[in-house]
Amino acid sequence: MKIIKGFIMAVQFFTSIPIPYEVPMDRVHIEKAIKTFPILGLLQGIFYAFVMFAISAWTPLSPLAAAFFVWLSMIVITGGLHLDGWMDASDAYFSYRDQARRLEIMKDSRVGAFGVLSVLVLLSAKFLFIYEIAERLYEGSYALIAFIPFLSKSLMGILLINVKAAKEEGLGTLFKNAASKYTLWNYPIYVLLLFGMFVAVWPEVLSGAFLLLLAGLVFLMVAARKAVKWFGGITGDVLGASVEGVEIVLWMTLWLWHYFVTV
Repeated sequence: MKIIKGFIMAVQFFTSIPIPYEVPMDRVHIEKAIKTFPILGLLQGIFYAFVMFAISAWTPLSPLAAAFFVWLSMIVITGGLHLDGWMDASDAYFSYRDQARRLEIMKDSRVGAFGVLSVLVLLSAKFLFIYEIAERLYEGSYALIAFIPFLSKSLMGILLINVKAAKEEGLGTLFKNAASKYTLWNYPIYVLLLFGMFVAVWPEVLSGAFLLLLAGLVFLMVAARKAVKWFGGITGDVLGASVEGVEIVLWMTLWLWHYFVTV
């Protein structure tokens, strides 16, 4: 089926998982890949939640170790792809140049000081949030951990289609040109299905899920405006930076939720 091939393409592009199968790079399969972004994110989230659960429940290792392995698995599974976009976009933004010059900086394969500093702050903050969540785990925490990559990959698809491209070539433009205004019709269905599962299985996490969804939507509105203002639109690097940006916001939101709601 084309949707399965599209999912394979999404895995090949956005993870480090090797799948020795060649999917045609045509418009139909690229559009199917976009449709499966939330599924890919959910599967990643389930894996992160499983790592957290396995180390916390089945080993004598500390919450610090559990947090480290979850943190590390995120880097390994994605191959650092979105982190690369975060660094390139940071170098471009903090150059304080015009849009054209910022796009040139993002194309440069070298990483500048601002890119290094920004990724250190990002990874340190993410580790802090994961560690303190690991110290306050309860049964519903795993569902919310899995929800975070689902939301970040969904946001990536929404930005890809609804924000204009900053340039006429590149990976982001290739995916954008393959999509239509009907490509994202299944995203709300995925959200409703997940909330239905929360109601049926983990009703105690509904407040956390709504809070994460709200935080993601606010970030989406801000990111859509800033992408156009700062870079003239979206590129592959801007999309990668957006994924990392929304994930750090969501991890922070979940951290605060554990502090002030689950006490």
